[in-house]
Amino acid sequence: MKLATIKNNTRDGQLIVVKKDLTKAVRVSEIAQTMQEALDSWDVISPELEKIYKKLQNDELPEAFDFNPSDAMAAIPRAYHWADGSAYVTHVELVRKARNAELPKTFWTDPLMYMGASDAFIGANEDIKIENEEWGIDFESEVAVITDDVPAGISAKNARKHIKLIAIINDVSLRNLIPNELSKQFGFYQSKPWTSFSPVVVTPDELDDAWDNAKVHLPLISTLNSKVIGSPNAGVDMTFDFGELIAHAAKSRTLMAGSVIGSGTVANQGSPDGSSCLAEVRCLEIIKDGKPTTPFMSFEDRIEIEMKDKQGKTIFGKIDQVVKKYEPVN
Repeated sequence: MKLATIKNNTRDGQLIVVKKDLTKAVRVSEIAQTMQEALDSWDVISPELEKIYKKLQNDELPEAFDFNPSDAMAAIPRAYHWADGSAYVTHVELVRKARNAELPKTFWTDPLMYMGASDAFIGANEDIKIENEEWGIDFESEVAVITDDVPAGISAKNARKHIKLIAIINDVSLRNLIPNELSKQFGFYQSKPWTSFSPVVVTPDELDDAWDNAKVHLPLISTLNSKVIGSPNAGVDMTFDFGELIAHAAKSRTLMAGSVIGSGTVANQGSPDGSSCLAEVRCLEIIKDGKPTTPFMSFEDRIEIEMKDKQGKTIFGKIDQVVKKYEPVN
């Protein structure tokens, strides 16, 4: 099943069911007004949404309308919880190698995770508005899952059952603001602006055998200004699966329905197509040549992020964003 949230003059938007090929959609306000409402009662509501989805495939719904990805908001425009992991430890290892820092052995057994800002996720076609290019604007292509209610202390194995929806995201970073924030030993804040969602989210069964062991075994393609930066397979080199990431987040507290858990930047070790952010590209240049030559993003740069199935068809739709200069109101 594929779902999305479209604009309707409210902050939380309108839940819709989207056809598998992303051509048509139908409003389901009689079942649930919002994605959060659906997740709050997932066991009751999802079977009703599935019925609509099946009818939509067979063109049995005359009320169906053309689906326009530019009308899509984030799946959950305002989520109760957003925690981003760093499941691809080879990526962390590379970044540390570029600055001659040793990787602690615990990073291979205990996931890195930070709590992000979930009060305003943005849609796949919304601009990335940043005040200053000197802040080091970077994209981060990731996979994310959305859960129902997750009890505290759950095992990684049982946590998998709480994965209800899957998305791809762009977790934008301002690289030149990060060092000062991390030096305070209190985590990210200013260096992590709004995160964007793919036009649609999907239930795990939509991925068929590409969804295996709580990982998505498909390439995630990042294209900057028409140049492919990387297409690493999200199921390769993922040290911690989504069950492990959820269990880590729920170690000492319950996660509410609608919690979003990110994979961190997807990366494949030793692959020329293995990068999903400019920071990694620059680290590879430092290791090879002693200095980076690839700049971070500039105003008017376009970043596209997409994942396709084994037949080459888009799964989540495309994240397609342009970096724009933000003018603060003083």
